[in-house]
Amino acid sequence: MPFPPRVASVLSSVFGGPSVRDRAHRLHFADAGHGFDQFGMHPDFVAVGDTIGSPLYDRYFRVKSYGAENIPKTGAAILAANHSGSLPVDGAMLWVDVYRRTDPPRTARPVADHFVTALPVVSTLFARCGVVGGSRGNARALLESGELLMIFPEGVPGIGKLFKDRYHLQEWRVGHCELAIRHRAPVVPVGIVGAEEQMPQLAKIPVPKSLPIPYIPITATPLPLPVRYHIHYGAPLRFDLEYTPDDADDPEKVHAAAQRVKAEVQKLLEKGLSMREGIFR
Repeated sequence: MPFPPRVASVLSSVFGGPSVRDRAHRLHFADAGHGFDQFGMHPDFVAVGDTIGSPLYDRYFRVKSYGAENIPKTGAAILAANHSGSLPVDGAMLWVDVYRRTDPPRTARPVADHFVTALPVVSTLFARCGVVGGSRGNARALLESGELLMIFPEGVPGIGKLFKDRYHLQEWRVGHCELAIRHRAPVVPVGIVGAEEQMPQLAKIPVPKSLPIPYIPITATPLPLPVRYHIHYGAPLRFDLEYTPDDADDPEKVHAAAQRVKAEVQKLLEKGLSMREGIFR
């Protein structure tokens, strides 16, 4: 099997040290019988991901986090965040932040668009750190196992928004609320401030559908700028107290719930923008 656990064990021990690996082994982890969970995640690779992401988190983007106490300590839950930045760095920084800010540590399981799981090599490495393909079956299995999902309801249109549209939420998909209602999982709104300016996107070049990417971005900078990230977590929305699982089949109720999540994310963005002193501060 590519990238066996012993490889990550060595890497995490050499580059992260025993404390990094010990923290990763405190994660909730259900071995499917072959060294990984059913989606390919392994704690040692989570440790490697944290080690690799730390320089970006601590020194490049200098992430500030607010309201992490709103992340449920245990049980199924969904993080619903805005998406932006031309490259999915916001997902990586949110992943590190959740892992850092929870005790016992939790790994947010990013739900990726279909083209991500088609990328050679990268898709396997992502899976080792907890990323899953965006199918209902995958999401259902994770929620039933008490996992924490990371979902970006804007999807690819969010990460591909032009610079002039920064902090204006794109079409807000409703699948996260259907899942939340059906599986009685709270939804934690997340507003990420900073990523929208990290790599200003000016235009897009269409690509053939046969390629495993949606388009080629034309950006103002070749690499993300060292903007400061501000991650704001809102209070969990408890749709399980208002709806029954059968309401997940009612499009109007699901849409209404999703609009409430969108409104809360927009409020967090507006709060974050008013609090920060500048793009790089």
